[in-house]
Amino acid sequence: MADAKVIPFDDDRSRGGAAQRSPRRRGAGSRRKGASHDSGETSSQIQPVSPVPPVHVVPPVPGAVPPLPGEAAAQDDVPVTSEEEQPPQDGAGSRVGGLERRIAGGLSFLRRRITGDYEVDDFGYDAELTDQVLMSLLRPMYEKYFRVEVRGIENIPSSGGALIVANHSGTLPLDGLMMQVAVHDHHPDGRHLRLLAADLVFVLPVVNELARKLGHTLACAEDAERLLGQGELVGVMPEGFKGIGKPFGERYKLQRFGRGGFVSTALRQGAPIIPCSIVGAEEIYPMIGNAKTVARLLGFPYFPLTPTFPWLGPLGALPLPTKWTIQFGEPIPTDGYPPEAAEDPMLMFNLTDQVREQIQHTLYKLLVQRRSVFF
Repeated sequence: MADAKVIPFDDDRSRGGAAQRSPRRRGAGSRRKGASHDSGETSSQIQPVSPVPPVHVVPPVPGAVPPLPGEAAAQDDVPVTSEEEQPPQDGAGSRVGGLERRIAGGLSFLRRRITGDYEVDDFGYDAELTDQVLMSLLRPMYEKYFRVEVRGIENIPSSGGALIVANHSGTLPLDGLMMQVAVHDHHPDGRHLRLLAADLVFVLPVVNELARKLGHTLACAEDAERLLGQGELVGVMPEGFKGIGKPFGERYKLQRFGRGGFVSTALRQGAPIIPCSIVGAEEIYPMIGNAKTVARLLGFPYFPLTPTFPWLGPLGALPLPTKWTIQFGEPIPTDGYPPEAAEDPMLMFNLTDQVREQIQHTLYKLLVQRRSVFF
């Protein structure tokens, strides 16, 4: 065994066949033959040595701990880098954490509602219930059903009292609710709109409680002045039932704005008046008739007859999915007038007519720009 020679295996796979026929390997083979001559082996009985595939050395991973001397690393022992040690930021862990926080917040909200540990103002406005529940119920109708587009939200001041005056239509007062969502969701300071509602709203069961929780109050000068004095954003629709219950043939034609009581309120508080034009609400319930006898029996100002109601029953009460646009116009300042200006009938008439004309002009402009009632 002293004269045995080690055969090198440093050739690659492509040279394996040629390496078997090299003189070096033949010499080794002849000596192997001579060494086994006594056993009677011939050169034809010698088997060629199979080539060994090349060994690929994996470079060390930065940050990995090298094995100790004499300790072989396990085949599946993959070193963990610093990036892999960090928990996932946007994976299942974050989703589970977010779900747990929402569940905890919901349970805390229910506990406060059950124990009465929440606040309402003097008008019955519940800010927590409005933000977390009522707005969430109205938002799908606002975003998905009517697909409301808001313009001129920057005309609403970031603080202080202001009076938003809008047109009224649609048979049911959904336009006021959508305007409230528009201010709440799009104003950069997240302001809340306090609507002035008709007496009928506070007579109906359930509707009365929900209206109070949403921040609505009676449409009277005393409540409006008090809210404006507290720096609240107040919304009013001076057309009243004349606007919301007008026939479909008179759509987008503003009715009379009363006697200008909203202007007198704004003058007393020095609050700016912001005209607001709403397009899309006129077509949700096309009113083609009015059952006056039924309206008198029920105590309603009108009982609408539409192409679907009451002929289709409850399904006919579903509004048509029209495309809405709400535009807030430039504010009309009132703080430059003297205190006695609120008692000047001519000034109130002129300002009322100015607000009405601005809303009507904007309505016509939006109608010209509109491609379709539903798109």
